[in-house]
Amino acid sequence: MAKTIQESFQALRSNLEITSLQASTVSTRQQNVRQVVEAGMTVLDSFLTGSYARSTMIAPLSEADIDVFVVLDAKYFHHYNKQNGNQAGLLDLLKRTLQKTYTRTPDISRNGQAVTIRFEDFVVDVVPSFHRMNDGFLIPNSITGTWLSTDPKKHVELFAAANKTHNQNLVPLIKMIKGWNKSNGSYFRSFHLEVLALVILQGVTISDFPSGTRFYFDRARGLIKQQVLDPAGYGDDVGKYINTRERIEEGERRFQTAYDRALKAESLASQGRTADAVAIWRQVFGDYFPAYG
Repeated sequence: MAKTIQESFQALRSNLEITSLQASTVSTRQQNVRQVVEAGMTVLDSFLTGSYARSTMIAPLSEADIDVFVVLDAKYFHHYNKQNGNQAGLLDLLKRTLQKTYTRTPDISRNGQAVTIRFEDFVVDVVPSFHRMNDGFLIPNSITGTWLSTDPKKHVELFAAANKTHNQNLVPLIKMIKGWNKSNGSYFRSFHLEVLALVILQGVTISDFPSGTRFYFDRARGLIKQQVLDPAGYGDDVGKYINTRERIEEGERRFQTAYDRALKAESLASQGRTADAVAIWRQVFGDYFPAYG
């Protein structure tokens, strides 16, 4: 419960965070997973990636994915690449390695680019990779039978630098946008929304979260029609999953609705109608946003 817009957004920010106990559980669990892989395969490096590593993961933890990146010896690449690019075979090997230890875990499955371990409290995705010539990494795509270039370490550096430029306000704003997405059907992929934030807020000062989220929704309406390239510099369009006119129009509609509501909420707040403004913001952010009182 909050009585001012500022208090409401501070509560929103807090509601999006996982607890320190959950963070401790994540830390222990991901270290154990990495040790299991290192014991069964030749591993050159392993580290956390994804939204947890970029500090943009939101609650609840039970609906989050913790991404572990495992850099393997090149011998695995040569072995499976000789088999007509057998990316699925590599993922199956990783799956078998994990199953030797996690024999009682409810579900360990292979998906397009990772092996997913579904624990009772949250999910861990283990992504096998190889050092890429010059820089970055190659990861398997078992659906297309190809190797994808990426650099999650570069992503962490870019978001940390941008957050510093925005006086530590970029990451909280990104979490608010992700909270809006989750509260409204999770139409957009999280990384897409994060990269959009880098583009939209470049050279812009975040003066406060109400105007910052409204500005994001405003600019995103047009950007949804355009390519949004991987900031690590590998040319991949992170928004390519929205690949039809119908899906683009639906994305525009969702951003337009959020923008209209944010604009109305700001107007109501400027008139001193705080309770009415909070009610509108709750339409935007759902239960993440506190009720007025």
